[in-house]
Amino acid sequence: MRPTAAGVTRVLCLVGVVTAVGLLPWLSGRDPALTVLRARSAEQEPTKEALDAVRQDLGLDAGPLSLLGSWASDLLHGDLGTSWVSGTDVLPSVVSGLQVSLALMGAAFAVAVLLAGALVAPVLVRGRRSAGAFAAMLAAVPEFLLATVALLVCGVWLGWLPTSGWQGPAYLVLPALALGVPAGGLLGRLVADALPAVLDERWVELWRGAGVGRARVSAAALRRVLPPLVPQFGMAAVGLTGGAVAVETVFAVPGIGRTALGAAKSQDLPLLQGAVLALLLLGLAVGALSALTRRRLLGPALRDASLTLPPARPVRTHPAIPSTLFAVLAVAIGWGLLRDPYAIDTANRLASPTWSHPLGTDGLGRDVLARLGHGAASTVGTAAAVCLLSLLVALALGFLPGVAAGAADIANALPPVIVGILVAAVAGPGTGGAALAVALISWPPLAAHAAALVQEVRASSFLMAQRAIGAPPLWILTRHVLPSVAAPVARHALLRLPGIALALASLGFLGLGAQPPAPEWGLLLDESRAYVERAPWAALAPAVALALLAGLAVSGASYAQGRNVTKGRRAVREAPVGV
Repeated sequence: MRPTAAGVTRVLCLVGVVTAVGLLPWLSGRDPALTVLRARSAEQEPTKEALDAVRQDLGLDAGPLSLLGSWASDLLHGDLGTSWVSGTDVLPSVVSGLQVSLALMGAAFAVAVLLAGALVAPVLVRGRRSAGAFAAMLAAVPEFLLATVALLVCGVWLGWLPTSGWQGPAYLVLPALALGVPAGGLLGRLVADALPAVLDERWVELWRGAGVGRARVSAAALRRVLPPLVPQFGMAAVGLTGGAVAVETVFAVPGIGRTALGAAKSQDLPLLQGAVLALLLLGLAVGALSALTRRRLLGPALRDASLTLPPARPVRTHPAIPSTLFAVLAVAIGWGLLRDPYAIDTANRLASPTWSHPLGTDGLGRDVLARLGHGAASTVGTAAAVCLLSLLVALALGFLPGVAAGAADIANALPPVIVGILVAAVAGPGTGGAALAVALISWPPLAAHAAALVQEVRASSFLMAQRAIGAPPLWILTRHVLPSVAAPVARHALLRLPGIALALASLGFLGLGAQPPAPEWGLLLDESRAYVERAPWAALAPAVALALLAGLAVSGASYAQGRNVTKGRRAVREAPVGV
């Protein structure tokens, strides 16, 4: 792969996304003049004269290509245009929103790093990994649900912190916690998953035998394990900036994600283009910085093909853990499937859990257990399909690091809501469109992880030895490269399964995916926000289900990995001499 491949891919993807955004009003099949007229004045009648005046004012009669050309020409002079709705310059609005989101991202990223450090510390001390279920459950906590609970408990009930607005450092705390806790769970799980194998490497034993202190050994182990995970930290930072739409909405934070969502809903094309362009440029900058940091951490070992791969280590995950989680989910889902999820009983609204309604009822008196059970097939089934598709794409692009890095930087910079709007504009709202939208933004973290691992495996000294003795490329690929890459990337994909499920349902709540009254887990969470203070069980049921799903995915993958490694070691021990 030539060094310019990543740059060319970034430019092509950037042009494609900006063009798609520019064509959004025409792709949607709706009259952009009517949408703008409604946004400017909801009371004004959409007469032919009024619509013609809007078209003339915005230059819509010239067509989409002319508008794109004019916008690109103005962009070269530092002009992002004028808002179609408010009539103000776009650049100050974009800069203001980006500054707010960057400040929020910095605080949330600090929370994520601190939490990840707390999750990794026991691994460094004990030298062994845990099952990782707790970290996976933290990663699966819906951000907007955590934001709502934090707002109610810390803001409304206890009055410790402000609940909305953006007027000082105190307004950072609750949004930063809501965003940072799930991100910290994900990052901590990834680092904790990789550390034990590194601590089994020969140099660790030699350092300890030479009297090197634990702190220095731990620092060196972290430096050894971080290079393939640096892109994940960069993507987390970008996601905390552009993907915080729900949290920004809950706390009324005027960030760039909320600005982009509002512009998309009102079809304020110049403002939407400016917000998306800012997010894309941020993604490119962070991606380039992550790549530079990773190369600096690896040093000359990457160039000289002198890296050593960590030895495979069995994971001590007791089969009772995934079995118990599976049993709890299976019983709850099976019990719910036997009940009617659509039966409405307005006289029994927001009822507490009873024998007749084990998980209570929602705002319309519908049985929460029934909706939880019937929503599992749609939510988990679609999420699993998206997860598998993302994994396959990531493994394929992992062998093209330049293409993977360039496309991943662009795709990761876009919030799922914005991608959902673009896909829905072409394909229409529905479960398929939502699945496609989530798939488009789910593969970049996996592809970046796979590309980093492939590059390190190819630069390893033992692989150079295999080539030297004449091992065919296909043998090296299937026996060494793929096994070293596929397993950790597959565990990473499983860890993201609950987040994918939540993203699918969140798009449905926004009208871009599954529509109410569909009993989808994310929809249940969104619908319960309005009455979470009166009926917390309605929100806790799908939230706990997602957390259990995360624990099952990670503990099951860890148990399977441990069995495979143990079998491999047993086969080596039992092999006859000379084999």
